[in-house]
Amino acid sequence: MDKNSKIYVAGHKGLVGSAIIRQLRKEGYDNLVFKTHIELELTEQQNVFDYFKEERPEYVFLAAAKVGGILSNNTYPAQFIYSNLQIQTSIIHACYKFEVKKLLFLGSSCIYPKFASQPMSEDALLSGKLEPTNQAYAIAKIAGIIMCQSYNTEYGTNFISVMPTNLYGPNDHYDLYNSHVLPALLRKIHEAKINNSKTVEIWGTGTVRREFLYVDDLAKACLFLMNKYDADEIINIGTGEDITIRELAETIAEVVGYNNGFHFDKTKPDGTPKKLLNVEKINKLGWKAKTDLQTGLKLTYEDFLKRYS
Repeated sequence: MDKNSKIYVAGHKGLVGSAIIRQLRKEGYDNLVFKTHIELELTEQQNVFDYFKEERPEYVFLAAAKVGGILSNNTYPAQFIYSNLQIQTSIIHACYKFEVKKLLFLGSSCIYPKFASQPMSEDALLSGKLEPTNQAYAIAKIAGIIMCQSYNTEYGTNFISVMPTNLYGPNDHYDLYNSHVLPALLRKIHEAKINNSKTVEIWGTGTVRREFLYVDDLAKACLFLMNKYDADEIINIGTGEDITIRELAETIAEVVGYNNGFHFDKTKPDGTPKKLLNVEKINKLGWKAKTDLQTGLKLTYEDFLKRYS
């Protein structure tokens, strides 16, 4: 991308999109276009076509999506599959129709089978059954990947698909019911500290393992790949390290200053037993995550306190 290239970031108000905007501006890209959800409904294809016809972006980061944790995925599977399929279909086809030079599509590590070999490499895609609690979301993301690859094959487009691990950082939403595990835990533990609660309830056994990537590291990876990666094959973005949910809770408690205990509700689902990405491919290209979990959590907690004081 040239510094004056016109770049559209879909989902610029969200966790990922806002981080990409921050990184683009930091690296000197200032010809950026975007619209809020109220201004442009991405599930409505004609609206998307009209926007692309007017703006003619050269590069597109597709970070817009309906996302959530186990509870919201389980409760609203129809909304998850419908919204994500509509958004993806509208934007991917618009990128072809209006001759975008390159599209970066953001998938998710949940596209991999529930019992995929660990760490999960890119060739594990479609090799087994998905985790049932987020199957609708995962299938929508898989459809987006196949759509990008299919357009490359048939139309000669340059659409790449990246698979980030679990993300956290500034501009996350900390809803106790609809957010992912880390921001929900951060809020729970903060409120327990404020209320001097003796215990914090956490879903599941606490033994499942998860990988967490600071969102600004993801943004750097996305710009890196937009400039240096043109292959059809998907590519993972992560740290290559994981921890248990219990260890995550203990680390958050240390950052927040909460000194009491935890209760793990084993009647609630754990989800996939282990989710760790194999990141050899992106590391060999020259990118590696820089932000350790403790540092990232401190920055995230500062953001939480500013926004939820």
